[in-house]
Amino acid sequence: MQGKPLNEQEIGKQLLNETAYYAESSVCRRKTLLHYFGEPYNEDNCGNCDNCIHPRKRIEASDELCAAIEAIIVLKERFKTEYIVDVIGGNATNEVKSYKHHELEIFGTADGRDENFLTSVVRQGVLSGYIRKDIENYGVLKATEKGKKFLEHPEPFMVVEDKQFSDNDGEEHSGSSAVLDPALFSMLKDLRKEISQQMKLPPYVIFQDPSLEAMATTYPITLDELKLIPGVGEGKAKRYGQKFVELIKRHVDENEIERPEDFRMRAVASKSNVKIYLITGTDRKIGLDELAKDKGMDMDELLDELEAIVYSGYKINIGYYVDAVMDQDIHDDIYDYFRESESDDLQTAIDELGDDYTEEEIRLVRIQFLSDMGN
Repeated sequence: MQGKPLNEQEIGKQLLNETAYYAESSVCRRKTLLHYFGEPYNEDNCGNCDNCIHPRKRIEASDELCAAIEAIIVLKERFKTEYIVDVIGGNATNEVKSYKHHELEIFGTADGRDENFLTSVVRQGVLSGYIRKDIENYGVLKATEKGKKFLEHPEPFMVVEDKQFSDNDGEEHSGSSAVLDPALFSMLKDLRKEISQQMKLPPYVIFQDPSLEAMATTYPITLDELKLIPGVGEGKAKRYGQKFVELIKRHVDENEIERPEDFRMRAVASKSNVKIYLITGTDRKIGLDELAKDKGMDMDELLDELEAIVYSGYKINIGYYVDAVMDQDIHDDIYDYFRESESDDLQTAIDELGDDYTEEEIRLVRIQFLSDMGN
C-alpha cells in the first residue's frame, strides 16, 4: 500500500498480522512484546520463552537487510512489509507492475531468498531499530538513522527465520492461534455477540476481531487501559467497554493470571498532523473536497484517511457533507445496509448494493455509520 492509510479490510488485517507475527516469530517473545509497547529489551535471550529455551539456527542476513533498507528509501518510505518483500524478492505482482517498480535496479536484489525469510529480515530489522513502522499509516516502513548508517557501513546481522504455519498444522495454529489466551478470546466474542443482539447492531460495530485479540493478549482491566487497544479509542471504550473490562478482570482473578508490569499498555504516539487537520476541519464543517485540495489529496486518499481515523476508534463528523452531496434516500438505503450487514467489507457492500450507488457514496456512508454507531 502506497503512502496512505490502509483501506477497509486491510486496517483490520494489519492489526491481526501483528498478532499473527507474535505466534510465528522465532525471536525472543519478551523482546517482541516489549518492542510492540515501546519498551526496549536489549538481551537476545530471556531464558524463559519457548523461542529462547529452544533456539533455532541463526542466519547471516546483512545483504538482505541492506536490500530492504535501500528499497524502503528508493520507494520514498511509502510501502509496507509485503510490498518491500515483493520488490527485493523479485516478485512482479500486479501492484508492483502498476508502479513500474519491477523496472528499478532494486527489484530482485534479494531474489535468492524466499518470502518468509525476507519477511523475517524486515521484522527483525524493525526489532533491531534499523527500520520502523509508521503507526499512523498502519505498517508503512521507514528507514531509521541507524538503518541508513547500516546501509553505508554494513555489519553482521544474524536473523532467525520465522516459523510458517500451514492451514493443516492443527487447531493450535488456526483461527485465533495468535491470541495468548484463546479461552478469553472466545468469551469476549460471546459477549460481543450478546451486546450486538441487544443493541441490534452488527458485531463488527462493537469491536472488531483484532481488537478482541489484543484484549486477550494484554488483559486490559480498566477503561483507560481498554482505550489503548487498537481500534477502540475513547468513544468505543465509553459506549461498549465496561462489560468487557469486567469480564477480563473476572477471568484474570479467577485464573490467577499475573499481568507482568513489562506489558503495561501506553499510548505510543499522537495523531499525525494530517489526522488532526481532518478532525478539526470536519468539526468546522469544511467541505471534504476543500480538505482534500488543501492537503494535495484526491478524494480516494482523503477517504482512506477518514477510514483510518474511524477504524482507530475516533469519532468524526461528516454528516454535514454527506447531507450536501447525497440524496436522503440513497443515504438511508446504504446506512440501513450497514446496520443489517454482518460485515463492513467494501467490496461486499458494492456487490450487494448494486449499480445504483457509487463506491464513493458507499464509503462516505460507511464512515458516517461506523463513527455514529461504533465510536
